[in-house]
Amino acid sequence: MVTIDKFSRTPVYEQIADGFCREVLCGLMPEGAQMPSVRELSVLLATNPNTVQKAYLELDRRGVISSAPGVGSFIRTGAADAIRENMKSRMSEIAAIAKELALAGIPEEEALNCIRSAYRDSDQSKIKKE
Repeated sequence: MVTIDKFSRTPVYEQIADGFCREVLCGLMPEGAQMPSVRELSVLLATNPNTVQKAYLELDRRGVISSAPGVGSFIRTGAADAIRENMKSRMSEIAAIAKELALAGIPEEEALNCIRSAYRDSDQSKIKKE
């Protein structure tokens, strides 16, 4: 289940959207699965329904869900691929951080070890490969 950290600097709607993306990648929300209603999720997360609606709009923009008025929101076919493609576009952020680390004198191997550690900690075995 998606959780939110009210003390995080990340906006709540982004935490919700990112949480559902993780669930899709881990196979907890398969293609065609129905999303909780906005009202239901806002009660579960103790957050404003407008915040949940904003998260759903973000998931729709990312190509993860599709919504039909009066029917609900569902995980799209190919949602996991769309999420992976969106993540690949963030590689430029990693490159910018790597440049900053190099300028700060952080050894390349130390930076690479940090990335390797993060990959191991993500528990890749839980993420479905498609």
